[in-house]
Amino acid sequence: MRMRSRAWILVGAGLLAVGAGPAHGADTSSAVPAAGSVQYTVQDLGTLGGTRSKATAIDGNTVVGSSLTSGDAAEHAFAYDLRRRTMADLGTLGGSSRATGVEGGYVVGESDLSADGPTHGFAYHLRTRRLVDIGTLGGSTTNITGFDGDTVVGTSSLSGDVVTHAFAYSLRTRTMTDLGSLAGPSGNSTAAAVSGAIVVGSSSLPDTPASTKHGFAYDLRTRTMTDLGTLGGSSSTANDISGSIVVGQSRTAGNRLTGYAYDLRTGIRTDLGSRFLTAQLVSGNTVVGGDGLLASSFDLTTHKSAVIGSGRGVTEVEQVAGNLMVGNNFAPNSFAFVSRADDGDFTYLVSLGGLNSSATQVNSHGVVAGSAALPPADPSTANGPFHATVWVPHTVA
Repeated sequence: MRMRSRAWILVGAGLLAVGAGPAHGADTSSAVPAAGSVQYTVQDLGTLGGTRSKATAIDGNTVVGSSLTSGDAAEHAFAYDLRRRTMADLGTLGGSSRATGVEGGYVVGESDLSADGPTHGFAYHLRTRRLVDIGTLGGSTTNITGFDGDTVVGTSSLSGDVVTHAFAYSLRTRTMTDLGSLAGPSGNSTAAAVSGAIVVGSSSLPDTPASTKHGFAYDLRTRTMTDLGTLGGSSSTANDISGSIVVGQSRTAGNRLTGYAYDLRTGIRTDLGSRFLTAQLVSGNTVVGGDGLLASSFDLTTHKSAVIGSGRGVTEVEQVAGNLMVGNNFAPNSFAFVSRADDGDFTYLVSLGGLNSSATQVNSHGVVAGSAALPPADPSTANGPFHATVWVPHTVA
């Protein structure tokens, strides 16, 4: 699983125009599905006492994110129980903290060690309520980028903070493994995602410029890193993995940039084309990505692709899970959406009384987590503060 954050940072900034609606002023009633389809009820998750909060991940009945505390004095990671409707402050490692992922009984995220100190990854056990600093590879910082099962992956600086390597941290053994690089100990690497025992990311290469990188797959069982190669060009990245399917970006023999999918099991590499240059994500046989403006889906079984949404504004998918995709449409404001990969159904998700909203993840029951604006106190603005939000689906006969 890969973690993403761009959309909710944009929403939280509040730099949003007034008066524009989804798809350049399209009728917002299109956000309400017709009878016989799925409709969504929006729920405000509140805050830890401050004015703003945002949800970044959801698993089962647990939503995680970060919130300002009372008096807006600090930002703390939280876990919200949808059954009990309670928000728990997860604390920090000394400075501010932000939860980025949740699975089973664990929450993972990042915390500053002090107000102006370095950032470390953390793991929080929901049952024991214990916050653990996962440490570093000898340097001052770690960043978490993926979480699956009991494995957390990310990137850490080595001693001296000159070189960074991808790492895998076991929640079971509480040990961090340096994944190295394709260029050896002195090379740089970054982890992007993990699925089972396979970590994917990007690495520098031996005897090449530092800026030239290849995507890699690291097998935690055999402790081997495999260069995933390219579509004939000089560089590539690996950005996400689902089962044996890795997706990323590559240069071709003609120096063209394109998205790709690579099956680790069969060795089959698929050129996804220029519509999948950025933000590649995969779930099962469904790949999503963008060209900097529009997002599209690609079925690896049928090789059919489709534009997601209306094709207007800028569309970014934050997560694909099975048949569901969630993300945001900037037209020019941010509007959360949920879409289906099979039939292209596209639904805008309403806010909490303000104009804008942002979606980040969806759980196995179709509940979407994100952030939404409250009504503005000033009539000249479009939004009040943003609160962590879930949208709960209901089938309408």
